[in-house]
Amino acid sequence: MKWSRSKVIVTGGAGFIGSNIADRLLRAGAQVTAVDKPQGNAPSDTWKAKLARLDRVYAKNGIKKADLSLVDLESDRLGFRRVAKGYDVVFHLGAVFGGREFVDTRQADCSAMLSIDHNVISASYEAGVDRVHFSSSACVYPDSINRPGYLLKESDILSTGEGWKSADNLYGFAKLMGEMQLLAFHSEKGLKTSAARYLTVYGPGELDGSHAIAALVEKALDRTDPYVVWGSGLQERGFTYVDDIAAGSILAAEKITDGTAVNLGWDKRYTIKDVAERILRISGHRPSKVIYDRSKPEGPFSRALDISRAKELLGWVPKVDLEEGLTRTIDWHKASRGPAPAIRRPLGRK
Repeated sequence: MKWSRSKVIVTGGAGFIGSNIADRLLRAGAQVTAVDKPQGNAPSDTWKAKLARLDRVYAKNGIKKADLSLVDLESDRLGFRRVAKGYDVVFHLGAVFGGREFVDTRQADCSAMLSIDHNVISASYEAGVDRVHFSSSACVYPDSINRPGYLLKESDILSTGEGWKSADNLYGFAKLMGEMQLLAFHSEKGLKTSAARYLTVYGPGELDGSHAIAALVEKALDRTDPYVVWGSGLQERGFTYVDDIAAGSILAAEKITDGTAVNLGWDKRYTIKDVAERILRISGHRPSKVIYDRSKPEGPFSRALDISRAKELLGWVPKVDLEEGLTRTIDWHKASRGPAPAIRRPLGRK
């Protein structure tokens, strides 16, 4: 499809992955509107930073002001339908989200995604949108098959008969139900749909420190000592750079129309310990002590994806390896914060 002729909405477009997808679409010539949730009468500092970042994205592409619509996707389906009228494609990244602790302990909050996804998908269809792409997650897979050496396949969903444990908490179930809605709207109503299951995305632009790499980078740049890492450090993931995720998502929207889900992520695993050591080396921080806090949640011990389907259907493979990705990410965080602070040590230490 010709993005230069397309009008595109990115829900969650003021967020980390959403703004990166918006940037890539703008560079391809698309007319892009970001839809994100209003934050009340007094935007928080984080929200102001999101808007400033989105303004920079648009300005870089020759647009002076970000085209942003504020819609509460959980409660205002008709509002989103009005915004979506006349648009060709919706990239749906709007969700409630957080890091490992959020997925493990905030089930009631995660349930809001069931209504968010239905509102976006149904309103897109009613507004005459041609196709919807959905950001899913590796959390759709059962915890029990996240093990060293095994690459998760798209067909592994609901494969273990473990009931509630057949996905990674309600967050994983909600993402899976979003995929099911896409399949239903395609088969029953003819809406063109696609879904990509993301794995441990990191990179420039992430303001939310609830995810591992952004949090570890910020601690390194803060020169915290001791340097605390959640979990044993032995848990491992296929960490995926955000540029690769954005490229794969756009390819999926172009090439898949029947709701088929594809894995997007590295099939090579790294431990959190390895990631933390690389961040410390690249950032130049040398704490006197590194603490692995086993009281904190660490999620599945090992998670990586089989990307054979993405290679076959999209011609996609990740291009940015961990070392290069971490270097770019740390450089972005440095540029975003100015001069490095003095080392922070607990009271009483010299």
